[in-house]
Amino acid sequence: MHTTNDPSCVPDELILNVHLMHPGGDSSPGDPNAAFCVDGTYHLHYILQYPWQGDGTFCFVHVTSPDMLHWTWQPTKLQKSFTDHGMYSGTGFITKEGKPAAIYHGQASGRNQIAIATDTQLSAWEKPYPVEPMTVDGKPAEMLHWDPDCFLIGDTYYAISGGQNPPLIKSDDLRSWTLVGDFLKQDFPDVALGEDISCPNFFPLGDKWMLLCISHPFGCRYYLGDWNTAAEQFVPESHCRMNWRRRNQGDERYCDIFAPETVLTPDGRRVMWAWFTTLHEAIDRKTVQCLPRELSLGEDGSLRIRPLRELESLRHDPVTIHDSTATIPERKHSGTAREHIAELDGDAFELRITIDRAEATRKRFGFQLFANEAREGLPIILHPEAGTLQIGSTDAPFVIADLPADEDVELRIFIDKYLVELFANDRVAAAAVHMDYQAANGLYIYAFGGTTTIRTVEIWRLEATNQGLLEARQSRIWEPEIE
Repeated sequence: MHTTNDPSCVPDELILNVHLMHPGGDSSPGDPNAAFCVDGTYHLHYILQYPWQGDGTFCFVHVTSPDMLHWTWQPTKLQKSFTDHGMYSGTGFITKEGKPAAIYHGQASGRNQIAIATDTQLSAWEKPYPVEPMTVDGKPAEMLHWDPDCFLIGDTYYAISGGQNPPLIKSDDLRSWTLVGDFLKQDFPDVALGEDISCPNFFPLGDKWMLLCISHPFGCRYYLGDWNTAAEQFVPESHCRMNWRRRNQGDERYCDIFAPETVLTPDGRRVMWAWFTTLHEAIDRKTVQCLPRELSLGEDGSLRIRPLRELESLRHDPVTIHDSTATIPERKHSGTAREHIAELDGDAFELRITIDRAEATRKRFGFQLFANEAREGLPIILHPEAGTLQIGSTDAPFVIADLPADEDVELRIFIDKYLVELFANDRVAAAAVHMDYQAANGLYIYAFGGTTTIRTVEIWRLEATNQGLLEARQSRIWEPEIE
């Protein structure tokens, strides 16, 4: 029996209810990789570092799910004893023959690698082989071999590798590859010199193409644009962040949300995961993935980020509270007010909060979780003067005035013990950790400068989805071979 004091398994106090996390001990890095939906089953891999012949190496841990929420750990097949090299980030794709395949960087191999599954359960794989691009005149291509992605356009396979402007290569058969040139036609002024494009995932979204990626200093980000078929090049039209610096966080590296990966569902939704890296020291090396997020384009062509709709199946014991008000006392200068709304006496909740647009305009207001009369808990505050939405010490860009005139403010908040994820009007998603979550259970309204009324607060308890994690913590079925 593995106990809470066993360093080889995640301790009881850190086990989450609805987030996917590694059942073992320290496990950084935790990049999600090679996601598929095959015959109605979702497959996801994530990187695990483990010892090998006196040194460290990396494998792809394999989990499966019927709904992207309830996960079962499978035996680890993509590991050094099979591949002959460690495994760094890449992506999954389906071949023209309908086979699941993974492209990734082979640790210390100097090359990106391709492995193709031999069955639909992904329980066996062909031996991986290196990607060896050539120039059009048949010479070895001089290019950086790093985090790759592979995608089909028509009958042509394209792959990109990591870098500040990733090289693009193409193939008809996944064996013979030709260097095309630079993948990006242009970059943007808000991309700092030295930012790389790593952990890339390129796919169609609505009538555009999306490049979802990271830079190592600044975490998740994305480009939206068009694919130029004649030039065989991505023409980005916009660039946006998915990660923002926390207050008092160093400037050189802030990447709370990192290494994204997506899958296309049978009903056509694009769903992403990402790894929480620097969000809090308590989980820095515990490999926790964000809740699955659905990506789509709004009518204005900008990105929409929604919590996975299957999360609604976990709801029970609903409570709805109408017209809660935090009243500012009369005084010459602006004051503040707090009003208790509810007690959240449990470990997993979803809140949906709706505020009339007119009520929210130009007001600094918000909410406090894990609060009581003596504790402010975790703040979630809209700052009109800064154009930001604060959760904990993170400030994400969010301006109510930029919403359509008839759109009210809607916040969806997912509480999973100490981990909180926030979605605002499907425009922005952010997260925070509050390790002192058991000190108080109160949910409060906070208002500054003007009395604020909240139209509705809907509260659901969430059913836990972590049975598979508890079983894998005990069975350790995922453990790779160690020599």
